[in-house]
Amino acid sequence: MRTEQEHTARLVWQYGEPIHAVVFFAPETLAATEALGLKGGWMSYFGCRAAPLGAVSAPVVTSIFYGFHPRMVERSIPDAWARAEPGQLNDARLSAMDAALRRVLGDAIDGPDVRRAASLARAAVGAADFSGRPLGAANAALGDPGAPHLQLWQALGAIREHRGDGHVSCLVTNGVDPCASLVMQAATDRSDREALRTRRGWSEEEWRAADLRLQERGWLDDNERPTPAGTEAREAIEAATDRLAAPLVATLGARAAELVDAMRPLAERIMAASEVPVRNNMGLPWPSR
Repeated sequence: MRTEQEHTARLVWQYGEPIHAVVFFAPETLAATEALGLKGGWMSYFGCRAAPLGAVSAPVVTSIFYGFHPRMVERSIPDAWARAEPGQLNDARLSAMDAALRRVLGDAIDGPDVRRAASLARAAVGAADFSGRPLGAANAALGDPGAPHLQLWQALGAIREHRGDGHVSCLVTNGVDPCASLVMQAATDRSDREALRTRRGWSEEEWRAADLRLQERGWLDDNERPTPAGTEAREAIEAATDRLAAPLVATLGARAAELVDAMRPLAERIMAASEVPVRNNMGLPWPSR
């Protein structure tokens, strides 16, 4: 049985993720990074998402991001740092999000929902404990970007990476390796199988080997469908992720529900505009239960 805080933590992810995830899909992001000399969408992705960490090596990025094959990361890191310093990429992604969010949200950019959500999200990040959450902590340490919509976007980056760091911990604790975690995600219909496999850099042979490992655990059948034990294991991992994310949300007390309410119309507007594809590797949308 999930607690109210755990349920709210899931809702904060559900409605916060689409707002932050605009950075991964908006053409403004690619234009901003290509202007700095980065080449292509994946170098833009790895450079922008890893930039708060500084000029870290490919093995560090692979470890923290978890689901990507090492060779996928190595195509972009450390080459990205030779083209643009992490600080330049932090600035570039803020510039891109200023333009993208203004385009997508229109008049709502200056509305009460953005201001209220920004204030609450920043308060949660400022009060939270980021121990053991390297990518979340790196995002939380970034300076104040000023405008409320950028404050919201940046705070949600810290919140989503705080949750992501916790999720990786849950996967490691349960012995679910990076490729197997993606196989399970595809098996539970949260994301498209081929999109996950190819966009995370895994070969068909590597994917099949992970599938067989999960079959041996009794989590998948021979058609890559989850068994009852697999469904239970997946739900247990997600519940544990909620538990680890809940303390950050709990810093807001009763106002956590207010954060959800403020983000909901913004996230729904973004998803309705297909700014974040409905079928995506993050598993959005994911109805709350």
